[in-house]
Amino acid sequence: MAKKVLVIDDDEDILEILNIIFQENGYEIVLSSTGEAAEHIRIIQPDIVLLDVRIVGSAKSGVEICKEIKSQLETRHLPVMLVSGETDLAILAEECGADAYVAKPFDIFELLAQVQKFLY
Repeated sequence: MAKKVLVIDDDEDILEILNIIFQENGYEIVLSSTGEAAEHIRIIQPDIVLLDVRIVGSAKSGVEICKEIKSQLETRHLPVMLVSGETDLAILAEECGADAYVAKPFDIFELLAQVQKFLY
């Protein structure tokens, strides 16, 4: 069964690129341009979450969503990777308990390799 990747990012271009890349590499992908998908994480049941820090139009930041995922017993095991252009990304990732982070602009192969580390 294909591993499921949840991507939450307000940049439609990034969502489209990641959709193509992950599908080509055999993943099932769920895309969201708002943080609302995080409210349905138990239903979506992803194997990993890729999360932007600033999500325009979302009530919560990626850091807040990450903290919520990591604070709940049912979801704390779920790997969360911040994918953002923030300059203090390492600090933000540590603060919210993210398992990894990748700075934008990212190398697609590096991102895939990071994801694969958590899923295989």
